[in-house]
Amino acid sequence: MSDTHGEWNPQDRKKTLEAIKTKLSLVPELPGCYLMKNREGTIIYVGKAKILRNRLRTYFTGSHTAKTQLLVSEIVDFEYIVTASNMEALILECNLIKKYVPRYNVLLKDDKSFPYIKITHERHPKLEVTRRVHKDKAKYFGPYPNAYAAQETKKLLDRLYPLRKCNTLPDKVCLYYHLGQCIAPCEFEVEQETYDKMVGEIARFLNGGHDEIKEDLKRKMQEAAEELNFERAKELRDQIVHIDAVMEKQKITTNDKMDRDVFGFAVDKGWMCVQILYMRQGKLIERHATMFPYYGEAYDDFTSFVTQYYSDNPALPKEIFLPPNPAEERPAAVETPAAGADAEQGTPVPEETAAAETKSDVKDALESWLKVRVHMPRRGLKKNMVEMASDNARVALEEKFKLIERDAERTIKAVENLGQYLGTGTIHRIEAFDNSNIQGSDPVSAMVVFTDGKPDRKEYRKYKIKTVQGPDDYETMREVVRRRYERVLKEGLKMPDLIVIDGGRGHLAAAVDVLENELGLHLPVCGLVKDAKHKTAQLLMGDPPEVVPLPRDSQEFYLLQRIQDEVHRFAITFHRETRAKSMTVSTLDSITGIGEKRRKALLKHFGSLKKIKEAQVEDFKPLGIGEKLAQHILASLNRPAEGAEAGPGASDSADPITDGAAADSTGIEA
Repeated sequence: MSDTHGEWNPQDRKKTLEAIKTKLSLVPELPGCYLMKNREGTIIYVGKAKILRNRLRTYFTGSHTAKTQLLVSEIVDFEYIVTASNMEALILECNLIKKYVPRYNVLLKDDKSFPYIKITHERHPKLEVTRRVHKDKAKYFGPYPNAYAAQETKKLLDRLYPLRKCNTLPDKVCLYYHLGQCIAPCEFEVEQETYDKMVGEIARFLNGGHDEIKEDLKRKMQEAAEELNFERAKELRDQIVHIDAVMEKQKITTNDKMDRDVFGFAVDKGWMCVQILYMRQGKLIERHATMFPYYGEAYDDFTSFVTQYYSDNPALPKEIFLPPNPAEERPAAVETPAAGADAEQGTPVPEETAAAETKSDVKDALESWLKVRVHMPRRGLKKNMVEMASDNARVALEEKFKLIERDAERTIKAVENLGQYLGTGTIHRIEAFDNSNIQGSDPVSAMVVFTDGKPDRKEYRKYKIKTVQGPDDYETMREVVRRRYERVLKEGLKMPDLIVIDGGRGHLAAAVDVLENELGLHLPVCGLVKDAKHKTAQLLMGDPPEVVPLPRDSQEFYLLQRIQDEVHRFAITFHRETRAKSMTVSTLDSITGIGEKRRKALLKHFGSLKKIKEAQVEDFKPLGIGEKLAQHILASLNRPAEGAEAGPGASDSADPITDGAAADSTGIEA
């Protein structure tokens, strides 16, 4: 179906599209979810639609953005699931995304969870600060801007309301009882009415009734001062200060004291940023931004994000504000096939109508599912809040791209300055080498390439060491440098402007000796020396090698540090893979009846030693292995004293990056 580079053969692609078109005619005009598949049968995108047939046709008609076209170019088949309503489609889409984790879907990563204050639902309730919200009948309040604010609020409530503190009731009263912060249910009978009163007052406080409680504290503080009980008065004053700190007024407030989440989003250069403003009791307490690449329709992917966001979070606000679909803001209907044309009838659906339906669908589905009010405000302060969230999202995206541009400028400048420091002239291509072994076992080496200061991963190379016996780093470096630049000379490959050796004077001298005395090459070579903490410490160059006075806080030094870290990571990863594979090979070779041919066939068919051990006898039949030998293989691998697992990475295929044609089937230079 494809050529050796994995690209589509135009004739095969045409056949695939014809098959898809035939299948599209069978799709019903009902709500549901669809699952897009690639050539391997992997689900790469999940979506929902009010009318499945219309939505699916938009992928194969009309024009698309570059990102959407990338998705469409990989689709070879699709499945669909019909649902009874749009709400069911919304929930099903969320569950399917969680199940299959499609590469082109918006995937909500829980990179930040905000703290909540929880009143447990127990015979003797207690206060907790938690970042996990469960459907356990407890009362949750929040989220709070940060853990400190939540903890301070809890400390304040602990002093005001003496609920139990212990996870398990002790045999006798504890220190909290003597401090007046626990009602001691471990020793005294506590009426349910007492608990109900305290829980009610805590809920009133956390729901915005703190002003009344603060006035009550002020009255008690004055009474304590009049009675010359200054210690008690100071404690009460501190509690008032804590209330003011926790409930500090924000720039944006509303008079309705409503808990609401305000969403906004922006898109640029194939990226989306979703901004959430958390308003509690009418006050803006926190905002949170999430950025990710998107591939489908912008508004569809935005609503997918919102659905995933609330799927595991029962601590819902009273209201949710969403921006309307930007398409519905257009003044006139623009008729295009992509807006929902019927391919057979040729009747286009106006985008204005489709957008209005989308708005109603999203609002109704979310309200039905979450049981909260969902608004797409059109005017006034509420519209301003949504616009502020979208503006913040837009600013966050602009900052992201500005930082990328700034980093690119700094990298280019660092490359230019590095050439001046070293006296080599302009440096475009840097090739760096590092060795890896454990006491000389499974020695390997690796080379990474940086072009204009950026990693060029398709140029990376791996080496299995052939001639060196034992842990001899200098000879290993000599072999790798010799093999690399013999091939460069033989095949006329591009020469580097700088060679970086991960090592000190000995490694540097070994590399220079091979280049100059064996190959007749006079290329700039430098060595990077690490300190006791395995961090880049010095840059060496010359014959004999001398320290180049490169400032440690310069962009040039930072560039070299990144190069050294990258080549070290690449070499270590390759060494782990090699060790794991050698362990796998030795394990299989020890089984009677398994030769080299069968070993390779087993690993190719199952993928890893672990999967071979977990296989059933009948799974070996496609390889021509009979029942008796299959049982013998499984018994040998699962015997406690033998068949140790290959370890991390054994199931991973080796990186297909090689150094020329002399590579074996694993993609590693032979």
